[in-house]
Amino acid sequence: MPTIAKRLLNWFDQHGRKNLPWQQPIEPYRVWLSEIMLQQTQVDTVIPYFNRFLEQLPTLASLAKAPQDQVLHLWTGLGYYARARNLHKCAQIVMEQHNGQMPSDPEQLEALPGIGRSTAAAIASIAFGKDSAILDGNVKRVLARHHAVEGWPGKPAVLSQLWLHAEHHMPSKRCGDYSQAIMDLGATLCSRSKPKCDICPLQSSCLAHKQGNPQDYPGKKPRKVLPVKTVQMLLIQNLDGHILLQQRPPSGIWGGLWSLPEFPPEDDACQQTEALTGVVSTHTELPPVRHTFSHYHLDIQPQLLQLSANITKAQQVMETAPQLWYNLQQPQELGLAAPVKKLLNQLASAKP
Repeated sequence: MPTIAKRLLNWFDQHGRKNLPWQQPIEPYRVWLSEIMLQQTQVDTVIPYFNRFLEQLPTLASLAKAPQDQVLHLWTGLGYYARARNLHKCAQIVMEQHNGQMPSDPEQLEALPGIGRSTAAAIASIAFGKDSAILDGNVKRVLARHHAVEGWPGKPAVLSQLWLHAEHHMPSKRCGDYSQAIMDLGATLCSRSKPKCDICPLQSSCLAHKQGNPQDYPGKKPRKVLPVKTVQMLLIQNLDGHILLQQRPPSGIWGGLWSLPEFPPEDDACQQTEALTGVVSTHTELPPVRHTFSHYHLDIQPQLLQLSANITKAQQVMETAPQLWYNLQQPQELGLAAPVKKLLNQLASAKP
């Protein structure tokens, strides 16, 4: 084994985390689910979502059979919802094309929806013991510091260097433990800020530590000012207290999730509501909400519009898919956009 692998495995045996939910037991479905959830999300955030997901969908077969709304509902709050849609598609493909068994070959794994090179390698090494090198965010940080690789890993040349280091250090034995060890080191000791270099098993060979500047690695992504978009969201409430929701298109922002009717900020909220449903009895402008995506801010102006009657138009809305009336007191299990869920919860808690 390369020296870094021996030291990492010795450290992992003594100090590594081995009681995370997806490690008890280690099997392909649990490893795959955890790896998708952990993309761009912290371990502490993922744990309750992982446990809740497995309670309802304990097997790959049950996930493949589940309606998309159930999958998105279980994902609500984790963000990056394309992960959930791809997870669902992937399960169906595995059932249809791989006899319900997650493939062990990294190339076959990478061909599945939502599984990139590093995720495929993580599944192959942890679940199947393959010597396939991983390179998630934590590993990039460990290797960039250890080898003093300059530049932002989003640049192809920098990423290529990091892959070479990742492959060089991957041992031929205890591959799954090694993958978990290097991820664990990045998550616990070699953290973004205040790395614990004094107790790191790689300290003696880490170039960034020798230079005295570990925080300079990896290089930062060039900063840019996020643009701001503005929208009105209409909380249209019928006489039963239910709120009108619309399902978003399957792709794009909040794809497949249920949201509120949206209109440009200059549109008249009452006129739009009456065109959709019926006559408005009261109209209240609620405090604005900002939701930040990776590439822009969305400033939401919520408008609460209560209907004067459950007239025919309002009933017809239910028949025109994809729309429904959402019961605030007995919520349906739907995938909801995060700011929409927040607004609905606020409205429900405001009721006597």
